[in-house]
This record gives sequence, C-alpha cells and structure tokens, in this order.
Amino acid sequence: MLVTEKLAVHSKQQPEKIITSFEGKNTSYSEFYEQAKRLAGYFQAKGYQKEDIIAVYLHNSDLFLVCYYACQLGGFSLLPVNTKLTAPEINYILTHSEAKALIYDVRFTDVLREIPDTFAKFQDTLLVGGEDTLPTIVNDESITFKETQVDQNDTTVIFYTSGTTGKPKGVMLSAGNVEAAAEIWGEAVGYESTDRIHIVTPLFHCAASHVFCIPGIYAGGTIVIEEAFSPEKALETMEKEDVTIFFGVPAMYMILLNTPKMAELKLNHLRLFAYGAAPMPFELVRKVKSLYPNVKVQNLYGQTENSPAATTLKDHHALEKVGSVGEALPHTEVRVVDEFGDSLPVGQVGEIVVKGPQVMKGYLKNEEATIQAIQNGWLYSGDLGRFDKDGLLYIVDRKKDMIIRGGENVYPVEVEEVLYEIPEVLEAAVIGVPHPVYGEVPKAYVVIKKGQSLSEEDVITFSSKRLAKYKLPAEVEIIDTLPRNASGKVLKNALRV
Repeated sequence: MLVTEKLAVHSKQQPEKIITSFEGKNTSYSEFYEQAKRLAGYFQAKGYQKEDIIAVYLHNSDLFLVCYYACQLGGFSLLPVNTKLTAPEINYILTHSEAKALIYDVRFTDVLREIPDTFAKFQDTLLVGGEDTLPTIVNDESITFKETQVDQNDTTVIFYTSGTTGKPKGVMLSAGNVEAAAEIWGEAVGYESTDRIHIVTPLFHCAASHVFCIPGIYAGGTIVIEEAFSPEKALETMEKEDVTIFFGVPAMYMILLNTPKMAELKLNHLRLFAYGAAPMPFELVRKVKSLYPNVKVQNLYGQTENSPAATTLKDHHALEKVGSVGEALPHTEVRVVDEFGDSLPVGQVGEIVVKGPQVMKGYLKNEEATIQAIQNGWLYSGDLGRFDKDGLLYIVDRKKDMIIRGGENVYPVEVEEVLYEIPEVLEAAVIGVPHPVYGEVPKAYVVIKKGQSLSEEDVITFSSKRLAKYKLPAEVEIIDTLPRNASGKVLKNALRV
C-alpha cells in the first residue's frame, strides 16, 4: 500500500489521532490529510503534471510533511533543499533539476536574492512566514483535489547528494521505493500506532524522512518535530511529549550526554534510542545504556540511494559487536564483493553492494552515473566493508574518501574545487581528520604559488562564501608540496599519517 493510501486509511480509522506535534501545535490525521489534498489540488489547478518537480526550502515543521504528502498525492516530485547550503550550491540544484515551483521560508529570502535569475524562473513561489501563502492554501476549503493514479515507478522524491565529481547528484526515489522503505523500517524498528517519534535531525535528509517520519506515519504513530537540534530543548521535549523513539547522529548524543539534564530525565515512555549517519563510539553507546538500561539502542545504516535502508544493528548486539552496522534489513540483500562483483568470504574486505525494492530508480539526468552505481540490480555503495562469522557487517573505509561530519556528508573533491578558485593556491587536497564531537571534520592541505602569500584565515574566509558551514575546512595546513605517486595522483594516505 502506497504511503498516501495508508494516510487515507488512517485518516478514516483514527481521524482525531495526532499525526504531528510542532511547537505546541497538534494536527490530527484527518486535518493533515485534508491539508495535503488542498496543496495537491492547488498545483493541479495550476496545471502541473505528473513528476513535475516542486522544491521545498524549509526548516523542519509540520508543513514540511504536508508538502511531502501533497506531492505524493498529486503525483509530483518533491525536491527537499538542504537549508545549510550556500546560494551557489542551491542555484546548481534548482537549475539542474528544473524545478517548476518553490516553497520556501521567508528567512531564506536573502539567500534567494543572491540568485535572482533562477528565482525569477519559477512558475509558483509559496511562502512560509511573513505574508504566508502556504498556510492559507492548505487551509482553504474551497480548493478541490482530483484523485491521481500514482504508479509504483513514478518519481515522488528527489534528494540531492554530493558526488565525487564535485557536483551534487539527484537521487530519484519512486513511490515504490518510499513504500518499501516504510515497510522495511516498520518491521526492523517495530513501529506501532502508539509511538511518538522525536525528530530533531533535518527533514531534508533522507534518514529523518524515510527511516522515521514516513514509516512512523505508515504505522499510524505521531511525529514530534523540532525545527532544529538544541540539546536543552530536545531533552525538555523528550520528557514533556512522552517520546517513545529518539533519533540522533553520534555528535548529538555526545552533546546530550554532556548536558547535566540528560541524567535527570524521567523517560517513562521512551523505548528506543536510534542512531546512524556515522559510527557511534563504544563509550557513547555504553554510557547511553548505562543511563537508561531499559531503553534499547539501534544503529541504522543506509544511503540516500537505497532510501536509506541497508542494515541495522539491534540492541542485543550493541555492546557485543562494537563497530558493526549489523545485519541486512528485511527484504534486503547485502553482499561484500571484489572488483569483479563476486562475493568475498567472511573477513575479507570488499565493496558493499545492496539489493532490494528500496534501491533508487537512478540519478536525475545522469545516466552514466546511474549505470556505474546500479549493476545487475545491485547498488554499489562505494563503502568498503567485511562480514564476520555471524553475518554482521562492518564498514572498514569509504571508497570515495567521503567525510562524515556529524552526520553530514562532505566530499573532498567538492571542497577542493573551491580551494582551487583561490588565486594564490597552486594545489589543494582535503581529508577527514578525527574530531571529538563531530566524528571527523575536513582538513585542507594547501600549496601556495611561488611569490604569493596566504593565511589559514584567508582560505576559510574565501571558502565560507561558497561552501556550507559544515563543509568548511576545520583546519588548513600550508605545505610545500603534496605527496604524489608515480602517475601523479595525490597520496591522501600519506597526508593522514
């Protein structure tokens, strides 16, 4: 059953049940469903066709999820925009996707003013905040919605994720992919209609949406949303809202565990601390388990390209299988293969490949990258891993040198391209270095042109105008030359020593 069909069922069977709680505002299943239908009906009346792309540039809110379901209902493709990106980064995504409409928060107006030509091309722009247009539309009872036949293969959401070429790629997920993710995570986490799922991570990321919100609603539960992560507010909400499931990246758990209030909470309803997006240090898991022995923990591993759903490490293995990302999820096959695509024996390291109904359709307008990523139905993750004798997966390294900073993906090539724009820079290389809170952060090695001068502050100042804050090098080291092999390739392993 498609996620919109499930929503329709719930709106009839439990119309007064709360579906979202946001900043003191509760919305029932029936109200939410009607709001989503009105927004879908609005775009239908404007003449939008199936798979037309509608960009959503919003902070976390209940309206974000209304937009998500409205696009699914109308057969349109939702494009969540990362709110941490700079104007040039957003400009590329909006231009490449050819999005026809934009729903945005008034607080992002200054960013959009930096790309006036792109902003002017939209057929429709709907505002949240200030002189609201979106809330008016979703509450306009005069708007009618025409039932739309949505096929399993229709593209219903597109998440842009950075690529090793330095340019983001649009991951196309179908209605069938989203349905599969809802069912897979529903089974793996054991979602129930009594769950109250606490969301503090960005909804523009696939994890918050497809591992928690959509599966939680699929089960008939309640989503407790916060606009952004604040440790004090998160802990207060966790207790006040009778949260049953909390999800955070390891950096968030590090911050929470260093907040005195964490040890004083009365979490009588909480049943699960979920974590993912980066490895969780053993000591963090141990401390969480020590503070709340009756609350289970669960690690989640996947990529946007698989909705994201690959493996999970459940509570009974949390302290026993340190560093593992667990076993394959329901309805999912996971293998570790060599360069020829042949499965490797236990203990040997190879590339992790994933197969299942949640694997993406492909990359938007990028057939070559799609062919490289999906071979014979298997998604090649780019991650290197190994299985142990119990069938549990361990990630050993990242084939593509990706850096995960506090759950955010940072690709060195993307940062390096910006560094090469600095007139004084001759060469540049970026690697990930350990960080006590974020897990790892980017570090830049820069070679300056002869006769020129450049400081670390100069590099950061220049980059900050072109890169999101989380992509900025946390450290810049000026060196004479970059280490290279005989063919001229930069030896990043030598830089990591």
